[in-house]
Amino acid sequence: MRTNNFKILFTLSFTVFINTFSFAQDIPRQERKIDRKVIEPVSRDTLVVSNDSLNTKEISEKTQDSTLTDSIKPKKDFLEHTVNYHAEDYSKFNQKEHKLYLYNQAKIVYGDMNITAGDITIDYVKNTVYAKGITDSIGGYTQKPVFTQGSNVVEPDSILFNTKSKKALIYNSKTEQGEGTVISEITKKENDSVYFVKGAKYTTAEDLEDPDYYIKLRKAKIVPGKKIVTGFANIFIYDVPTPVGLPFGFFPQSEKQTSGVIIPTFGEQDDRGYFLQNGGYYFAVSDYIDLTLLGDYYTNGSYALRLESNYAKRYRYRGNFGFRYENLITSERGFPDYANSTIYNLRWSHSQDAKANPSSRFSASVNLGSSQYYQISNNQVNVSNRLNNTLSSSVSYSKTFQGEPQVNYSVTATHTQNSQTEEINMTLPTLQGSVGRMYPFASKSGSKKGIIQNINLQYNLRAENRIVTTDSLFFKKEMFDDAKAGFQHTIPLTTNFKLFKYFSVSAGTSYNEYWTFKTVNKYYDPVTEEEVDETVNGFDSYRTYNFNTSMGTTVYGMFNFEKEGQDRKIKAIRHVMRPSVSYNINPAFDQYYDTYEVIDADGNTTADVEYSRFDNTIFGAPNKTFSSAVGLSLSNNFEAKVRDKDSTATEAKKVVLLNNLNFSTSYNVAGDSLKWSPVRMSGGTQLFKDQLSINFGATLDPYALDNNNKRVDKFNIDNGGSLFRLTSGNLTASWALSNKGRSAAEEGLTDKNLEENLRGGGRDDDLFGVSEDFATHTMQDPDDESKDEEPEQFYHHKIPWSLRLAYAINYSNSQRQNEISSHSLMFSGDIQLTDKWTIGASSGYDFKNLGFTPTQLRFERDLLSWRMNFSWTPFGDYKSWNFFIGIKSSILKDLKYEKRRQQDLRL
Repeated sequence: MRTNNFKILFTLSFTVFINTFSFAQDIPRQERKIDRKVIEPVSRDTLVVSNDSLNTKEISEKTQDSTLTDSIKPKKDFLEHTVNYHAEDYSKFNQKEHKLYLYNQAKIVYGDMNITAGDITIDYVKNTVYAKGITDSIGGYTQKPVFTQGSNVVEPDSILFNTKSKKALIYNSKTEQGEGTVISEITKKENDSVYFVKGAKYTTAEDLEDPDYYIKLRKAKIVPGKKIVTGFANIFIYDVPTPVGLPFGFFPQSEKQTSGVIIPTFGEQDDRGYFLQNGGYYFAVSDYIDLTLLGDYYTNGSYALRLESNYAKRYRYRGNFGFRYENLITSERGFPDYANSTIYNLRWSHSQDAKANPSSRFSASVNLGSSQYYQISNNQVNVSNRLNNTLSSSVSYSKTFQGEPQVNYSVTATHTQNSQTEEINMTLPTLQGSVGRMYPFASKSGSKKGIIQNINLQYNLRAENRIVTTDSLFFKKEMFDDAKAGFQHTIPLTTNFKLFKYFSVSAGTSYNEYWTFKTVNKYYDPVTEEEVDETVNGFDSYRTYNFNTSMGTTVYGMFNFEKEGQDRKIKAIRHVMRPSVSYNINPAFDQYYDTYEVIDADGNTTADVEYSRFDNTIFGAPNKTFSSAVGLSLSNNFEAKVRDKDSTATEAKKVVLLNNLNFSTSYNVAGDSLKWSPVRMSGGTQLFKDQLSINFGATLDPYALDNNNKRVDKFNIDNGGSLFRLTSGNLTASWALSNKGRSAAEEGLTDKNLEENLRGGGRDDDLFGVSEDFATHTMQDPDDESKDEEPEQFYHHKIPWSLRLAYAINYSNSQRQNEISSHSLMFSGDIQLTDKWTIGASSGYDFKNLGFTPTQLRFERDLLSWRMNFSWTPFGDYKSWNFFIGIKSSILKDLKYEKRRQQDLRL
């Protein structure tokens, strides 16, 4: 209907069109700005141009009846969509050539096609659009075309587009395809989804005018958003060809996660021969989870398998899971140094978003496996874990029920493993529940006052199943043979009140009940002349209770140094003391104890042995000895008021001298000797704007030693010594220095290195070095922190650096040994020599053994589109080095070179 209307109005419309452009040519240049025009789709013989001032609707309605009687079949539109165009300087139509010319900031919108350029020519006879830039003597070639169709963007020097066939010739284009860019002199656009290029370059470099590397695509087919298929292709580095190439190539360009093969790393080891490492397959399971399967193979028969998975759901949870298994063969069968060992490691980390469910929470941090995994694994160098003798795991779920009172419960499974002794302790599981505090005598309105209203009680439950086993019995049924299980019920009853206005007093009692399912029966067997421990299966329980009270207050003191008319730097020192006294009574529960006689061969009783049937149970035996003890403690805090360097400041500046200085001891009233316990002192402070943290402690014993270096019931001062005898002391200090700011010095590790360290079960600092996990290199995308940074024109003379120091010294003198038990200094740091070069080191010195601790040197170079790093442990038991260079982009990360020398084999 619409086309027939336009056919009848051909004469009128075409005349308006010609007059419009003829009139525009007579207008001065500065007044010829055309804001917007629309070319409507018409028949091939007709062209209608309308603007905001031209309304063809009324004319169409008047001629509607006559078009209905037209017997001529209309031809197909030569324009299938409305053409919107715009130009800053002029829009000119040549009726002889049937061409429309747009100049300066020209724009054409045709369906899903969008072209912007300095100069655009539309040929409505040939159905073509030709776009190019503008050349002038000042700016050169400017306003280059930008061709957009759907999500595909092409930036050529010029483009010729056919609106009917949708084909195009694109000259000197730069097209983003996934993470890379295709640079082509001539590109043939076959249709909306297929491009053909010849002599093109594919690169992920940022500088497209002079890319540092590219892959030469001699003939290639591009399907935007899906794939690039090419014939012979090889790498060029700064236009220098390399022999690294393939007879054909396939580059996936999907914007979604896709599965694919992971190319392995090859190399050689002296003890295991040639190898292929970290080859496998990546599975894009869904948008929320992925799976990576990797494997290693060595020509001497060794092999390894790895499973890695990451998962995340926004605002709900995120985590990762990894399992590694290695079967390592050393030397050859029949040789004396032949060895075959199997190791494994299981890691799982899960964290829940705090907003996901405020009343329940699930978390997991698991790191368990063979005790020697980090020492002999072939696929990682984790110095921090080699020096850490403990592996630990925890999986927990907690739930809170709001109300009065509040009810909480949690279920936790834990695991600790000593890699030296190969002992494993597990709780499978631990159940803890509690009912919140209840105030039975509190008033229904207002605050709680007095000793009666503050009386409160609660209920706590702990159920535990504890397993102690060894590395060799792990995951075997024997590990459950000596498992211990039990329940602990606790009901504390407490209250608090004020005494003499300035003293806070609290008092309470606690009732405890313990359930167990295994007890012991001990007796002496005169036949074998041995003491026998007999396990008794069955439910049993015991009950205990205790009393406690404490009283404390706070005392403030101010020492003023500034006198009237004087302006001293230190104005005053403020001293805060918090003394407290406590009294505890623990009754004796000897009703749970029995005795048996030890009889010699003559039938005489040589000894009476006392024991409890609850010995070796999960919560131990009840207290046998009555205890009545008074505890004394004193905490101190020192602050100074100093003159502020800022002359405009109206108040003095506060400076912390000592965060805390604490003393504590106790006196056992019911004891028959050695009633005083040692005095324990601890303190700490922070200096230099909190960059230096110092903590110290000491133990002071008031009693003397005899000739056998055992404590005797005689004060040290009465034995010719001082008031106290220093038995132990310790001092630790950590200092973070940096010219990049305090936070940079404290963090130490970059986010990438920190994640690698924690994923491998390592530390959250680099004092013991940075973890080198070769499998992680394959699976993770390297960070490109400098991607959005613009390079500086001139070199900046300031070199960023950071240094972290950790100092520790321990003193022992419990038996007159008077020795420094440990004395070491650990340090790590990094220097950014330039924007691209970074070097770092981690080491330390043992002043007691006079030797360096494990040392790691690190070098990293940002090569624009590539990254290169080198880590080196130059000496020690774990002497090794690793070199890596590869492309940053994840799509080409298999283009890499890696060479390493692992630590010497030590049997």
